[in-house]
Amino acid sequence: MLHVSGEPIPGAADAVARLRADGHALRFVTNNSTRPRDVLAEELRALGFELSDEELQTTPRAAARELAGKRVVALVMAAIVPDLDGLELVGHDADAVLVGGCDETTEPNQVFSYMNLARAFSELEAGAELYCLHKNKWWQTSRGPLLDAGAFVAGLEYAAGVDATVLGKPSPAYFAAALDALGAEAELTWMVTDDVEADVVGAQALGMKTALVRTGKFRPEQLDTATAVPDAVVSSLAQFPDWLERAL
Repeated sequence: MLHVSGEPIPGAADAVARLRADGHALRFVTNNSTRPRDVLAEELRALGFELSDEELQTTPRAAARELAGKRVVALVMAAIVPDLDGLELVGHDADAVLVGGCDETTEPNQVFSYMNLARAFSELEAGAELYCLHKNKWWQTSRGPLLDAGAFVAGLEYAAGVDATVLGKPSPAYFAAALDALGAEAELTWMVTDDVEADVVGAQALGMKTALVRTGKFRPEQLDTATAVPDAVVSSLAQFPDWLERAL
């Protein structure tokens, strides 16, 4: 919604600045699970977005809270390991299996190798619980849609006969954490997103208002098949501040 493969959506940074100037409290809630929070925040600042590290909510930190003290087999990108502080990362006899997301490098080839997926399956068969940072099917890049780790999560669910606990969006707990951080009431809070499946559905489950942008992951046909209807659809984040001002 803010950028695609490091190219900012035109007008998005100005929109964020405008929302701040208009007095709105902001929370950047992401399912990105390939880089630590401080790196993600710095990358966004380099693209012109004004935000602090603390305003950025990430799935690895949600996992660190949820799985604190547990023995975890983690199929994740190496860069996020520092954000998993408090987890005992192991190769066997695990309490939990944690599946992260993919990025545009070759690292997913190693992380989601047959050997690693088979190890995860064995741990699930032995009684470990399955968790995932998200269950995204794909994400938008400058090369087009790329397969995300939701496919591997679904495969492990199918093979082991278990259901994964999703720690990021659309988990109600993830949205509730954002509301708590803002000190905001759900019915007075807007979720602005390009993902109708993960974000609109999850936010509306808590009573939040939702605005869908026609950039990034957006596909027109999703509006016909989605289980939830956004409260607003705008061309991009750049148009949202003006739309919101008229709506209030």
